[in-house]
Amino acid sequence: MENMNWVANYTGQSDFILVGIFSQSNHPTLLCVVIFVTFLMALTENVVLIFLIHFDARLHSPMYFFISQLSLMDVMYISVTVPKMLMDQVMGRNKISVPECGMQMFLYATLAGSEFFFLAVMAYDRYVAICHSLHYPVLMSHKIGLLLASGCWFLGSVDGFMLTPITMTFPFCRSREIHHFFCEVPAVVKLSCSDTSLYETLMYLCCVLMLLIPLTVISGSYSFILLAIHRMNSAEGKKKALATCSSHMTVVILFYGSAVYTYMLPSSYHTPEKDMVVSVFYTILTPVLNPLIYSLRNKDVMGALKKMLNVGTVFQETIK
Repeated sequence: MENMNWVANYTGQSDFILVGIFSQSNHPTLLCVVIFVTFLMALTENVVLIFLIHFDARLHSPMYFFISQLSLMDVMYISVTVPKMLMDQVMGRNKISVPECGMQMFLYATLAGSEFFFLAVMAYDRYVAICHSLHYPVLMSHKIGLLLASGCWFLGSVDGFMLTPITMTFPFCRSREIHHFFCEVPAVVKLSCSDTSLYETLMYLCCVLMLLIPLTVISGSYSFILLAIHRMNSAEGKKKALATCSSHMTVVILFYGSAVYTYMLPSSYHTPEKDMVVSVFYTILTPVLNPLIYSLRNKDVMGALKKMLNVGTVFQETIK
């Protein structure tokens, strides 16, 4: 319980200072506008996708349920970091209190950890759908889908509960400047004046484990999927299976590539500037790209979107 009292222990300490990405830009106002537009795009795309999956009966399947969960994560991802960053820029401040920093860190670690496992579950779902299609309604029933989703959220929260209290109980007697635009664990650990080498090693091993287990599930699932696709006689069936799997693999590569850089590469590969660029990519750009990746090449989603737009048009004409 001692580690859970970090908020109380640091109440009297000075705030952290987020250096952020705007200080690195020659045109901070333009960058602020671009990020704000990107933020609105990400919210709109993901909320629309969640809405379509929830209300269109054709999208009531485990695959789309998991996609809606991923969209929910993306909404939370970008909402945890971007609004404060934009407000600080507009109001000319760059401080974050210790409790706010800890909460931001916890939410972000939870979401990142959950996404690791969600991407593995989505790969398993595609494996069952393609390789065991006759048993798919039983193996991936609504109840099993809910259990898998709950398990992913739980495992992600374990990551947040482990990393946040330990990181925030380190003594911070150096500069309070975090060379980042939010409180990410590696960026905050760098400020500690105590020996964090053991913790960094344990964090590295934890991240390796959280990467390897889902990656093993993903690679195993897609190995069997590729074999099954190779044996298919229908060219249309092959095309549909590859289209579905390629969308998911694109998201996996984007997310896991960023995670490997952030948490697994040695510190000699890192600079504050590089770290911020990578974080901008998977914190701000990925939530914009994910719904596009899953919807543009998906006939069911595009059909649901056209249906919604047609209903909206008819409704407007009826009012007139």
